[in-house]
Amino acid sequence: MSTASARTEMEGVVLAEPDRERLAALLVGRERPPRPSALSASMTFGRRAVLKIKHVPEQLFDVTAFPIMLVLMYTYLFGGALAGSTAEYIQFLLPGIMVMSVVMITMYTGVAVNTDIAKGVFDRFRTLPIWRPAPMVGYLLGDVLRYLLASAVMLAVGMVIGFRPGGGVLGVLAGVALLVVFSFAFSWIWTMFGLLLRSEKSVMGVSMMVIFPLTFLSNVFVDPGTMPGWLQAFVNNSPVTHLATAVRGLTAGEWPAADIAWTLGWSGVLLGVFGAVTMRLYNRM
Repeated sequence: MSTASARTEMEGVVLAEPDRERLAALLVGRERPPRPSALSASMTFGRRAVLKIKHVPEQLFDVTAFPIMLVLMYTYLFGGALAGSTAEYIQFLLPGIMVMSVVMITMYTGVAVNTDIAKGVFDRFRTLPIWRPAPMVGYLLGDVLRYLLASAVMLAVGMVIGFRPGGGVLGVLAGVALLVVFSFAFSWIWTMFGLLLRSEKSVMGVSMMVIFPLTFLSNVFVDPGTMPGWLQAFVNNSPVTHLATAVRGLTAGEWPAADIAWTLGWSGVLLGVFGAVTMRLYNRM
């Protein structure tokens, strides 16, 4: 239908008086709604991320079934060989395997970003009168729920098979909080790759190439004192090692101040560098 014919049809429509008044009330004299705050916009996009999980609950397999499998497999496969008994090994392993699992699932943030770009959803986001980083922050806030769920599942399984945190509830909560802070900052790496790469498979491939060496070359499974000197130099300075040591200490009732400081420092650097690069890429799309 041409514009001229559409205009002619609209001009031929006669509205009743009440309808004309309602239409006038909508078009005239109405103040423009206030622009949402940065927090409000971010929370809205975070709620959107959670709703996606609600409608596709299979997304939770990686934070439920996968962590349970890891805890049981590594405890019963390596516990006797490395520590003499599974009961002893679980005290060392569980905080580390919790760190490994949560750090690994951070890559799904980049996958979600890339999927929305491919579907054209981001074109709509960029036209909205909102705080520019809100969509990105929303993805990460939604994923915080996944991190907490994975941590809770692993702690529950660990308690069943013998894990006893010396730090009690407060120590466990402090360890999980530190893990969530680091994972939030670490996720910005994958949002950057989500914007840069062309497909979600590419994002997953690059993510695994980074995450696997970073998590396995750490003190998650064993004390690095048994490793060659050149490897110890890398492992002892890895952000995952500092994080695992800090979480392990907090759950045991200790206060590893140096490792906590290193972890918070790494979090600040990751957030500052990759957050800035991500937003620069997003603004240039």
